[in-house]
Amino acid sequence: MPSFTRRTALALPALLGLGSARAQEAWPNRSVVMVVPWAAGGSNDLVARLLAPHLTEKFGQSFVVENRSGGGGAVGMGSVVRARPDGHTLLVSSASNHVFNQFVITDQGYDPRQALDGICMLNDVPNALAVSNQLGVNNVQELVAKALREPGLGFASSGVGSSNHLAGELFRLMTKTDLTHVPYRGGGPATADLISGNIPIAFLNLPTLLPPAEAGRFKIIGVGSAERVSVRPEIPTIAEQGVAGYSVRSWTGLFSPHGMARANVEKLSAACREALALPAVKRRLDELASVAIWSNPAETDGFIRAEFDKWGPIVQAAGVRRE
Repeated sequence: MPSFTRRTALALPALLGLGSARAQEAWPNRSVVMVVPWAAGGSNDLVARLLAPHLTEKFGQSFVVENRSGGGGAVGMGSVVRARPDGHTLLVSSASNHVFNQFVITDQGYDPRQALDGICMLNDVPNALAVSNQLGVNNVQELVAKALREPGLGFASSGVGSSNHLAGELFRLMTKTDLTHVPYRGGGPATADLISGNIPIAFLNLPTLLPPAEAGRFKIIGVGSAERVSVRPEIPTIAEQGVAGYSVRSWTGLFSPHGMARANVEKLSAACREALALPAVKRRLDELASVAIWSNPAETDGFIRAEFDKWGPIVQAAGVRRE
């Protein structure tokens, strides 16, 4: 009897390990929550809701999109950081909350590079530069010349520390112009003031700007991507109009709390790649002036590190803080 007990005790770790491996193999074994740290209707939310049905079908468990907004994305992001890394709580993240918050919030309490693991990149939403019809400029060169003649021109963004805000600050620094940031509570109010002429310049996401611009209510004079966007190739980049090297990406990626089983990370990443390649998904992203940019987990983590390296000095030079 004692020898049997000893043998059982010796075998127990192996049995526990087998149980753990089987649990990992069974992932997901219940609903998976995809946390979007912004209100419904934004670019992160839209791509999450595009992917969720396909992931549900692929894995046989519900993938549920949950909006947890507040604090410039900090509330929802923090809830995922604190979640168990079992693959049942995921973060649909963007540059604004994932990178910029680390620099503009006094003490976030964690570093996303250590607290979250990349699963894959999902899509890019181009930033764009638009001007009111009353401003009387038609391209970036004319805007820079006017800004140098008339210091203090205001530019709108969707909020302090947003990718739109940092796009404007980078433009200001690179062109050595004296522009004044005017934050709004989202792209809608900023667009309305651009139409009325209450604000002369705006840096906003391209999908937000396209409908009124196409109706002639203001002008989009450049996109912030490194290359022209395929959905609107007629719009020149800001870089090719004399601001060499200018590039701002308003991306969306999928992340998990640090420690999710690597096999499951790889499995989920591959499933997202399949979903992004579906014709219906690609067609909808085109309609949203968005581009799929899938990358594997290692590439995603590398991209995030590069974003931190790029934006840290820019945020510091611009003096951007969020109280």
